Amino acid sequence: MIDLQVKNGNGLNGFSIDDIGDEHLYTGLETPMKRNAFDISDEDKKEKIAFLFSEIMEVLGLDLNDDSLSGTPERVAKMYIDEIFSGLNPKNKPKLALFDNKYQYNQMLVEKNITFYSNCEHHFVPIIGKAHIAYISSGKVIGLSKLNRIVQYYAKRPQVQERLTNQIAKELEEALQTKDVAVIIDAKHLCVSSRGVEDDSTSTITTYYGGAFNDSAKIAELQNYIKNC
Repeated sequence: MIDLQVKNGNGLNGFSIDDIGDEHLYTGLETPMKRNAFDISDEDKKEKIAFLFSEIMEVLGLDLNDDSLSGTPERVAKMYIDEIFSGLNPKNKPKLALFDNKYQYNQMLVEKNITFYSNCEHHFVPIIGKAHIAYISSGKVIGLSKLNRIVQYYAKRPQVQERLTNQIAKELEEALQTKDVAVIIDAKHLCVSSRGVEDDSTSTITTYYGGAFNDSAKIAELQNYIKNC
């Protein structure tokens, strides 16, 4: 992890604001949140966002009296709070129920190709990708749909892919009471493909291997499942 320090309010460790965004640097495992982030209700947040987004549209020169645009600020506000950034609010965190591993299945369980949509915290443009999750039971198992819900919860916030990978892994380790967890994410960043270098051919892969998955044979087995099965 890169240790970043604020410098003159304009950058970190000598990096400019543009460098931080284009190089996808991030400051820690936790999503940066204000302490009073939830002092106002979701409805009040929507009202404020709608007002501020209408100001942005005005600055851009758009005519908010047009039938097509008049409701856009409210639609954007609702989308931000109820949908694409809903993972910021802890009340939306999925409730995870564990079950005894009565099948005595002690090999890796792999849930692959979990599609997710997130947003780059540097430019607020989409990150579109797939997550692959594996774990080895320590005596408890979790419903398969909950694996998808964990991915979606952490994806639905402004993100950096490295942080997203680690947040999913740490949540699974805590929930499953095991270090034997692996997370692989393969994603396309629209901040790379639609702006900046405008390269639409690349994707970014990040991995987390914990416990038994630090073994090269286990990694190869997992990658084989993801690639061929």
